[in-house]
Amino acid sequence: MHRLFGGAVAAVGLVLGIAAAGAQTPTLYFSAIPDDDETRLMERFGNVAAYLQEELGVPVQYVPVKDYAASVVAFRNDQIQLAWFGGLSGVQARLAVPGSQALAQGDEDMNFISYFIAHDSTGLERSDDFPAGAEGMSFTFGAQTSTSGRLFPEFYIRENTGQAPDEFFSQVGFSGDHGQTLRLVSTGAFQIGALNYTVYDTAEAEGAPEVETTRVIWQTPPYPDYNWTIRGDADARWGEGFTERVKAALIGMDDPDLLASFPRAAFVEATNDDYGPILDTGRALGILD
Repeated sequence: MHRLFGGAVAAVGLVLGIAAAGAQTPTLYFSAIPDDDETRLMERFGNVAAYLQEELGVPVQYVPVKDYAASVVAFRNDQIQLAWFGGLSGVQARLAVPGSQALAQGDEDMNFISYFIAHDSTGLERSDDFPAGAEGMSFTFGAQTSTSGRLFPEFYIRENTGQAPDEFFSQVGFSGDHGQTLRLVSTGAFQIGALNYTVYDTAEAEGAPEVETTRVIWQTPPYPDYNWTIRGDADARWGEGFTERVKAALIGMDDPDLLASFPRAAFVEATNDDYGPILDTGRALGILD
């Protein structure tokens, strides 16, 4: 009887010990800028969370956010510690949390581009030159703090026309995300829009109906964009070297299905200095202090 009781106590102690050890390992929460609808985002990043959890040996959970600004606020407030940011939101997040580091970027992200697309009814055709014929038409950006949907499109509008967007176009809007920009231009709600080139290329490859009434009329010169960024206090929370382990896990991600969810061919190392052009452009446009 005493032996059985003693064994039971030991077993309970073992279970409680395991639970306590698990409780001592904080969850790594990560998010991503909402550049697509929420259902697709949950699909894309749920599997990424499972991959990171296996590679890092700590609990990992994806946290959806409602917009670009919310992703930066969540990072600043420590509701997330890792994020797949756009170029501009990554710069904003690192400014908000000193010591934070850009870890990795897609192989394509140092040479990212935006497409300017137009509804077929505009009669505008694709050209290597900025579409001066778009003057006086209606135009939509994506999210207000999107690198590919606002920052660099606005920069190149100003550079090529010498005017602010609301001076060059008859109406300027913000759709909120790249997919919505494509939908608004495809219906003619806006005649022209600027969006992430991968969103349009994917829609074209999938035969989405939106591409039937739209066309690419111009693409920007290349610029740096998306990045994985981690908070500067990650090592203090998960142990020395954790930041480097996260970087290694991201760069080592080679599952084609996981990479296709971004979509990227591979991840490569990134540093904060890589995004200097975004910091400079954001300050020049008054978007960053």
